[in-house]
Amino acid sequence: MRRIETWEELQIKNDFLFAKVMSDKKICIKLLEMLLHIKIKDIKYLEKQKALDFQKDAKSVRLDVYVEGDERVFDIEIQATEKRNLPKRSRYYQGMIDLNTIKKGEDYEELKESYVIFICTFDPFKKGRAQYTFENVCLEDKEIRLNDASRRVFFNARDYMTAENEDIREFLKYVNGGKSNHPFVKELETRVEQVKENKEWGLEYMTLRMREKEIWKEATEEATEKVTEEGIKKMVLVLKELNVPQQTILLKIQNQYDLSSEVAERYL
Repeated sequence: MRRIETWEELQIKNDFLFAKVMSDKKICIKLLEMLLHIKIKDIKYLEKQKALDFQKDAKSVRLDVYVEGDERVFDIEIQATEKRNLPKRSRYYQGMIDLNTIKKGEDYEELKESYVIFICTFDPFKKGRAQYTFENVCLEDKEIRLNDASRRVFFNARDYMTAENEDIREFLKYVNGGKSNHPFVKELETRVEQVKENKEWGLEYMTLRMREKEIWKEATEEATEKVTEEGIKKMVLVLKELNVPQQTILLKIQNQYDLSSEVAERYL
């Protein structure tokens, strides 16, 4: 597990900090309007880092920034670690959002227009584009759109220089760790400073990260124990097949795996 960044070290690409920055409604609206080229009158927060979990056996989803406005629903995700399953993750998120926006018994017409946005620090599709926008279209005739009011947009901060829109280019440059004099970037920088001055949020961040570290350590220890146990069993099996005396096997696994005689005997 990577070293835990301190509260003071965090940049906008950190999901926890990003969610706190986007808790400023004015900034969140500006970002959405800039990225999607739409106008938004107002938004309502459906909880920062919202957890969606509809069934006991369903995979829980935690969204970074989940807002609703003007008959639209927006999920904004900041993604700093490269994962191969990003497209399917976006599909799953979109489906869960749809389930969350329509009540049981309501008509499908009640489904709101939805946008799932991933702001990545890497190129998710390896094509060098700063932006990839997906809608459902007919494969036989690309002019025919499904018009299901859903859209998924991926931004690649690493290749920010290829963005055609200057506002998006400067924003992605900032996410990538670069400096910019763009007014919106300056506004973001000010907001980041304000967020970091909040000691309660700083404590919340460190508490969450320490808990994650503990969970990782526990999982690693369990995995190590499992591998060790399997290794002992295989060694005992091989030595028995070679007709090695039981006492010799006992001493060998005791020495190699630092076991007491009582524990070692359990494997014989």
